[in-house]
Amino acid sequence: MAKKKKKKKKKKKISLISWNVNGLRAALKKDFLGSFRQLDADIVALQEIKLQESQLTDEMRHVDGYESYWSYAIVKKGYSGVAVYTRIKPKRVKHGIDTPKFDNEGRILELDLGDFIFFNIYFPNGQMSEERLQYKLDFYEAFFSYTDEYKKQGRSLIITGDYNTAHNEIDLKNPKNNENTSGFLRIERDWLDRIVSEGYVDTFRHFNPDTVKYSWWTYRFKARERNVGWRIDYFFVTRDIIDKGWIKETIINNDIYGSDHCPIGLVLEI
Repeated sequence: MAKKKKKKKKKKKISLISWNVNGLRAALKKDFLGSFRQLDADIVALQEIKLQESQLTDEMRHVDGYESYWSYAIVKKGYSGVAVYTRIKPKRVKHGIDTPKFDNEGRILELDLGDFIFFNIYFPNGQMSEERLQYKLDFYEAFFSYTDEYKKQGRSLIITGDYNTAHNEIDLKNPKNNENTSGFLRIERDWLDRIVSEGYVDTFRHFNPDTVKYSWWTYRFKARERNVGWRIDYFFVTRDIIDKGWIKETIINNDIYGSDHCPIGLVLEI
């Protein structure tokens, strides 16, 4: 008797977007919802929402077809914060990495989506002071120690957000002028070198080794108009996701406005 042929599992396409909106209330006044619908992604991760829970409106919370999850800073108002809109129901949602020093600023959302664990992170900015620079470096250390535990368990990880560091000279317009500026300090860039050496892959640069594209521009000096920018927003993934051929497209959407950052994206086929 002839063996029945195994049905080939139909692949599913998943589109992911990450966007530092630099204040969700401000972004809503700049047609955020129009841009959101244009992006038409399955998962949208926002950073720097600058909201407390009491300020969340129905318009923000309820977007047709999506569930939303929010993390707020409890150290001060109008600061930091992240959110995720998703069409894919998560198995589990977690806020933070069990370290109050870092969790209190509302910078971390973790969604277990079965095929992979999705992290939306707003990494600290180190420009304010030596103390904040050290906080940023300590945050990198604590966060990647946390994700390494999942990696050891064989979980596939997608870690997106505003990393607040341009990795290499190709990733900002004026590298020489910014060697002593937080965001391009050697000590910060060494951290990105380290995570790459430990098996995390910068998806955009992996597939576009020589492409010059930026994701953030200062509001001053007509920087965006002149394209004097930095690439500081990333989708890093564990190496197994590359090896399995899940990634079909990497996106930096320079044509969408409404923030000093533009949306970045990833299209998967699993």
